[in-house]
Amino acid sequence: MPSDQIILFSLFAGVFAMLLWGRWRYDIVAFCALLIALVLGVVETKDAFSGFGHPATIIVALVLIVSRGLQNSGAIDIITRSVIDAGRGIGAHISIMASTGAVLSAFMNNVAALALLMPVDIQAAQKAGRSIRATLMPLSFATILGGLVTLIGTPPNIIIAQYRETVSGAPFQMFDFAPVGLICAGVGILFVALIGWRLVPGVDEKTDDGSSSMNLEDYIAELVVPEKSKAIGQQVRDLYEDANEHDLVIIGVARNNRRLKGFSSSLELRGGDILVVEAAAEDIDRFRGVYALEFFGEKTTNEKAIGDLQLTEVLVTPETRIVGKAAIDLRLRARRGVALLGISRKGRRFTKRVRHENIRVGDILLLIGPAENVDETINWLNAMPLAERGLSVTQHTRAWLAAGIFAAAITLASVGYLYLAVALGVVVALYVLLDIVPIRNVYDYVEWPVIVLLGSMIPLGSALEASGGTQLIAQQIVNITSGYAPWVVLTILMVVVMTLSDVLNNTATAVIGAPVAVDIAAKLGVNSDPFLMAVAIAASCAFLTPIGHKNNTLIMGPGGYAFGDYWKMGLPLEVIVIGAAVPALLFFWPM
Repeated sequence: MPSDQIILFSLFAGVFAMLLWGRWRYDIVAFCALLIALVLGVVETKDAFSGFGHPATIIVALVLIVSRGLQNSGAIDIITRSVIDAGRGIGAHISIMASTGAVLSAFMNNVAALALLMPVDIQAAQKAGRSIRATLMPLSFATILGGLVTLIGTPPNIIIAQYRETVSGAPFQMFDFAPVGLICAGVGILFVALIGWRLVPGVDEKTDDGSSSMNLEDYIAELVVPEKSKAIGQQVRDLYEDANEHDLVIIGVARNNRRLKGFSSSLELRGGDILVVEAAAEDIDRFRGVYALEFFGEKTTNEKAIGDLQLTEVLVTPETRIVGKAAIDLRLRARRGVALLGISRKGRRFTKRVRHENIRVGDILLLIGPAENVDETINWLNAMPLAERGLSVTQHTRAWLAAGIFAAAITLASVGYLYLAVALGVVVALYVLLDIVPIRNVYDYVEWPVIVLLGSMIPLGSALEASGGTQLIAQQIVNITSGYAPWVVLTILMVVVMTLSDVLNNTATAVIGAPVAVDIAAKLGVNSDPFLMAVAIAASCAFLTPIGHKNNTLIMGPGGYAFGDYWKMGLPLEVIVIGAAVPALLFFWPM
């Protein structure tokens, strides 16, 4: 094996190991790998940053901005407005939510589609008194499946389309993915709605009373004891009876900016003490009224109210600005006029003060502040609101305008009049000019870690292909499957790629899998299109773990899922997708 192949295979092995370890973010890992490849000379200097100007990278960035524009305009609200109906059975609810999510994710980023529908699903579960666990995972899987249908539905499709242009001179078009994608999405949604949700651990249609959904609202929060509170002079244990009546648990006390050890049940309360409590947001508010307590952040230093206050729940995503930091590090209250009141962390307690605790992906934060400050802070943090916010930035009067511009651009790109990247660029420009996407925020909507990942992995993938590394992988697969029919090789390729995608980023998997697919087809002497399509589908269908796809990560906290919960519905779903995809590929893309 030549030295450049050894270096590149070692680099990819190192990238895979680091991504599985999860200590460093995937974009940093990929960028460092690119730098090492440049230093060792296996990637030429002229190609160092070619990935950042690659059409696939540009299209992904534009799709993210367009997705936000459709959300800002209220175009998505037109679809979701009538979704909530607490009277529907769980199967009917999942069918409608999953179908809606699949349709949305076909034309916008599937992470954005889930972000739009997750609050709707949570509200529906609360109104119906059923477990969120039963419906969030099917919704996540459905939004992933919907991305299979169009070119812009998911990054792997964009990567595969552009790679096809490299090897054959013509990319896949917008709806080339639709025939196979619709079949896979259709059978997948049918499975999750009828059978799949029943496989989620802890869900029982007959006995579930929705109590598990309340885990979403259990916060570790802080209440200030003001000078005039009737709690002053009482021991902490004296408050337990009223606390029990309000479904609230007092788990500690902070004094002089330091949390005391244990429960401090015999401590006599003084003015300025802080009670550390655990309860739902409404119960915290009610208990606060009994003893005339204050929310942390309710008063400024001059003891005047800071305005009409709003409590808002937000979910911390991988892109949220506060991940790995504490509220006190960002000085939220001083700089933004918003205080972090509580943290919900899948039922886990912590011993630090709330505003000193480092925030993790999947945490749910309870923020308090004036409505306009909360709204701006959520946008600045890039967090996902889980409850309705006091001020809406949605421009409902422009919904049809935004949808019309997007539809016109997609039509022109589909008929070949405009190159897709140009069409999407025009949409973004018009959205900015019409203030559907505020010019000051336009770059905030780009998921930069994904862009860096793509920009770093594309040169590495090209180098592996140029060195003959992908041909070597393809040859090994062909050797192992020697004597088998091409459709068997196609199936095995899907299994390999899908397995990789379950533990790695789907974008990176597509970058590596595309040249392997073409090399396998060449060695078998058959058409490469079904093999490329197989990689696109397999790279996107990561259902076994919470780390295979961002949508699976986002639902982990609100749904209270454990790492091992995903495969119980995900494994049969992956088998079903492969079983539906292979014959569909052979029919629509003959070898």
